[in-house]
Amino acid sequence: MFKKILVANRGEIAVRILRACREMGIASVAVYSEADRRALHTRLADEAVFIGTAPADQSYLSIERILQAARQTGAEAVHPGYGFLSENAGFARAVKQAGLVFIGPPAEAIEAMGDKGAARQRMQSSGVPVVPGYQGPDDDATLVRKAAQIGFPLLVKAAAGGGGKGMRVVNEAGELEEAIAGARREAHHAFGDQRMILERYIPRARHIEMQVLADAHGNVLHLFERECSVQRRHQKIIEESPSPFIDEELRRRIAGSALLAARAVGYQNAGTVEFIVDPECREYYFLEMNTRLQVEHPVTELVAGLDLVQWQIRIAAGERLPFTQAELSQRGHAIECRLYAEDPANNFLPATGPLLRFVEPQGPGVRVDAGYTSGDAVTIHYDPLIAKVIAWSGDRPGAIAKMLAALRETVLLGLTHNGQFLQDVLGDPDFQAGQVWTTWVEDKFGDWQPPQCELPPEVLAAGALLRLQGQADASNAEPSGADPYSPWRNASSFRVGKGGV
Repeated sequence: MFKKILVANRGEIAVRILRACREMGIASVAVYSEADRRALHTRLADEAVFIGTAPADQSYLSIERILQAARQTGAEAVHPGYGFLSENAGFARAVKQAGLVFIGPPAEAIEAMGDKGAARQRMQSSGVPVVPGYQGPDDDATLVRKAAQIGFPLLVKAAAGGGGKGMRVVNEAGELEEAIAGARREAHHAFGDQRMILERYIPRARHIEMQVLADAHGNVLHLFERECSVQRRHQKIIEESPSPFIDEELRRRIAGSALLAARAVGYQNAGTVEFIVDPECREYYFLEMNTRLQVEHPVTELVAGLDLVQWQIRIAAGERLPFTQAELSQRGHAIECRLYAEDPANNFLPATGPLLRFVEPQGPGVRVDAGYTSGDAVTIHYDPLIAKVIAWSGDRPGAIAKMLAALRETVLLGLTHNGQFLQDVLGDPDFQAGQVWTTWVEDKFGDWQPPQCELPPEVLAAGALLRLQGQADASNAEPSGADPYSPWRNASSFRVGKGGV
């Protein structure tokens, strides 16, 4: 087993990985940018190394600076988390060439699934169903001709990248050329790659994904599905397991295709195979494979009873999976809500500023994976995800009720956030009946506004005091890395707070 791991990330996922290392008795190294000099992940790590200025390309996306931090601290392995360099095959190779272990899949698997057009072709040849569409030469004239053959509505989609960027729904031929141009511009800006593919658009589709886990000894297992249909701007905000939509027969079929996909690319470590399901005919189609840990991995951890981050580390260290598919089962129901600093009433515009007060919900069956504490600041430089709130209960109604209670208990002052919006979504009769689809949020909550209420004078006064205190703390804070007096420095398995499993 590794003695020291460097976490090449920030925010809640860095904190999550650091806590897994702590439980395993593994020393940890955090890296941080100027904007994250006193961030939570730097305070929790055993060591913290400054790697550059706030822009990600000068810090968290700098392969050389991350490897230099690993070399100077004596780290043996690198965990990329999600986002940033996690699906960068060049980074995976560079880690290996530096004599370190990349805690993730082989670079070849990342490359195979990173190009959506090539991945479609590979899946087709492996017997995995794909959405009818086109990949190949993508000059505008060819795309227009192929679109007419596929029919409308369809998706114009970036061949590289993900997260809904470089994607346009085209309802009729007259919209196509503008959609291609817009998608190319967005894809070039986001990924440096403006190649396009076409796919048939499935109205009211369900988004179902399968968690897979594979070791270096030929064992490939699935850890069941997650339903991720509640999205805004093609990005997930609520995930759950089991899905309220699929039955055992459909679960078995989708799981079989997920295992085929993983084996087709020689996959190792944790990964997720995503599918679109047509609710009318209950047919499913390969969407993409995320060759990394997912944001929503906690719901699988709670229903499967496994720590995915620890198993990522164990697999990278060469351990064999000690259980079989028949020994795994889904237990109860888990729901995750992503708590963002954003304004749902203004097209989910990100919010920035100091987090004056953050009180996490507590209680049996409630878990919080947070990247911030009171006094921290959400900046313009990174994703505005503050925390993930996860609730587990014996059944879906119980999990919804527990999640609603947890969100009501959450205190978050100083920033606009989506807490009330999440409560309204969870309380909607359609959601409670499991009748949702990938555009349901836009269809149902497109004109959502928060309830109007006037705060008592004493609450306003308390908020003003907190803001002044936050400004004073920020001006008096001395830049530093890890806290030299932190209990983490002298504790190999001691854990403070919540967020681990």
